Amino acid sequence: MPEASSQFRVLGGTRLVGEVNVTGAKNSALKLMAATLLAVGESTITNIPDIADVHIMSELLTRLGCTCTFDAKTGTMKILVPEVPGHRADYDLVRKMRASINVLGPLVGRIGKVEVALPGGDAIGSRGIDFHIKGLIDLGAEAHSEHGYVIATAQSGLIGADIFLDFPSVGATENLLTAAVLAKGVTTIDNAAREPDVVDLGEFLIGMGAKIEGLGTSTIKITGVSQLQPTTHATLADRIVAGTWAFAAAITQGDITINGGRIEHLEVPLDKLVEAGAVVTKTPNGFRVKMTKRPIAVDVATLPYPGFATDLQPFVITMNAIAEGNSIVTENVFEGRFMFVNEMQRLGADIHIDGHHASITGIPQLSGAPVAATDIRAGAGLVLAGLVSEGETTVEDAFHVDRGYPGFVESLRALGAKVERI
Repeated sequence: MPEASSQFRVLGGTRLVGEVNVTGAKNSALKLMAATLLAVGESTITNIPDIADVHIMSELLTRLGCTCTFDAKTGTMKILVPEVPGHRADYDLVRKMRASINVLGPLVGRIGKVEVALPGGDAIGSRGIDFHIKGLIDLGAEAHSEHGYVIATAQSGLIGADIFLDFPSVGATENLLTAAVLAKGVTTIDNAAREPDVVDLGEFLIGMGAKIEGLGTSTIKITGVSQLQPTTHATLADRIVAGTWAFAAAITQGDITINGGRIEHLEVPLDKLVEAGAVVTKTPNGFRVKMTKRPIAVDVATLPYPGFATDLQPFVITMNAIAEGNSIVTENVFEGRFMFVNEMQRLGADIHIDGHHASITGIPQLSGAPVAATDIRAGAGLVLAGLVSEGETTVEDAFHVDRGYPGFVESLRALGAKVERI
């Protein structure tokens, strides 16, 4: 694993041209790994990305009594789940990765008790777990937080219920979905998250024997079963990584073919790239993005799927920072995302923040400077910004990027970028 203290050094002035391969989605793989806790025996998950968060989730599951075997070359993870797994996820691991909270639903659903430290992860704003706790209480659990832990018990098992989410939270939808599959009776989750990652998790659960209807819609219906069986499943391709490379092509006036990317999962972002002047074409195994001129500024508002993903917000800000014209980017999901703007300003970007709006005046070129990554996507966005900056840019805290992008430097260099880890 790369050193936590490492940084990226980027030299500006290179178009990115060539092909990249998109592996399985981080946001799906971690949830699939947690969901294996629902069935005794060995489940196999393929197309797992070799990233830091996968190793953290493996360690968490190992501490819960599972045996995890990962072949990084083939992207295959085998997880052997014991008859009685542990039920406590400690802070030292959970603080490193927010997806640790996804053991909550499977454990309370299957063994009737769980203690999970309140999660950490990226510094992108408040992401409370009130929806998770309220939903579990609706399912008949006793759930609360104390001393930095979420504690839930259901001594007699969970009971199906009608649950309404005030916000279509991905994490809450996933935890309630994994809790409800073993509950007695029927559960409906209204205003459920519709992200492809949620659909992927649901299909994994169906492969284990769960009865689920309505995946990909705002109402999911789960009919509880008495037990589930291990299964084999291929992780969905990572739409955020695919979107990152799509914006990288537009930002650098490049031409990138994104193998494994699914165009149907990126309709809104790709429409914005076309609006900015890019040519997007479907290929047999993905899609291609080509930009032959300076981008035209585009207005964007982030929204839950199928809207413009908050995880792609740093990339549209980077593009708009060197685009022709003025734009407004509105952040409706995570207020802390704009921490990235402070670093962009160090590169000379003309950006002003007013509440959850960023007003951007495009300039022809940024200016290289030392900056620091505050989260996974901000780190990747700053590297791309360095590619369109005069001179040298160093991006501190490269470990953030390692959490979401396998072989990021290698992929960039293969596209012609002058970038190295130091």
